[in-house]
Amino acid sequence: MARSALCPVRLLLPGRHRRAAEVPPVNTNGSLHVRRAGRLRPGVRPIVLLHGWSCHGGFFGPQMESLGRETLVLAPDLPGHGRSSEMRARTIEAAADAIHALLVAEDLQEVVVVGWSMGALVAWSMIERHGEDRLAALVIEDMSPKVLNGPDWALGTRNGLDAARNKVFMRALVAQWPRLAGATARRCLRKDPDPELASWMENEIRKADGEALCEMWASLTQQDFRPLLPRLTLPVVLACGTDSQLYDAEAALWQKKHVAHARLATFANSGHAPHLEESALFSQILRDLLQNNTA
Repeated sequence: MARSALCPVRLLLPGRHRRAAEVPPVNTNGSLHVRRAGRLRPGVRPIVLLHGWSCHGGFFGPQMESLGRETLVLAPDLPGHGRSSEMRARTIEAAADAIHALLVAEDLQEVVVVGWSMGALVAWSMIERHGEDRLAALVIEDMSPKVLNGPDWALGTRNGLDAARNKVFMRALVAQWPRLAGATARRCLRKDPDPELASWMENEIRKADGEALCEMWASLTQQDFRPLLPRLTLPVVLACGTDSQLYDAEAALWQKKHVAHARLATFANSGHAPHLEESALFSQILRDLLQNNTA
């Protein structure tokens, strides 16, 4: 992208304008771009925020602003997105490896990882490929362990997307992007969204590269982390919006049943993006996970 590396992301929130801090990029594992706020503090866990499909790390501006006063907060642009759009390996597995490499490069331990939508798939893939050793807790924001519906799974996307319909969608994605950006943004929010937030999201999503998005979409719709979930041993918070247009609350309930140490966090005034629609409440849930009593 042509924007300066030091250009802050301007995030619109209901009723007011907020600007994320100007921070230099951290480039690891090739060209992975990482937004950074705050610093490591004794006894306080760092946070890594993984964004959803067609978005970028700047979508976590409220959390970087509020929690960056208390700990180190990293928000990478995942491969094929934002300022990491030039990364050639555009798969969930490549993203998982890149995030693990980031944790190693930063020598981070006891990390709280937040996975929003596609970011949850990246988090699960990282655990599957590299284990839980560096993690303290996992927050899954409005996501299903399997996106596509099928004969053995009805808790994928609410619109009933299956393998056959997905092939049609991917052809349309390449041909019609960025005209699909508006519908994508609207589906991320509750049915009556804040207009400023909806406008900001659409403008940011519109900047994404359609070809890169298609590659990541093909990868994310191939994932199935149902077998992984019962093997998780770390605490998991399942954050879901009651007005989500993408995933039914039953998907979170299924995960709660199959994850040993999981609890639900429901957001009554949110759709698919509680961290933006109810940012203060979402940030408080993360804040409650920061204390490391073993430090």
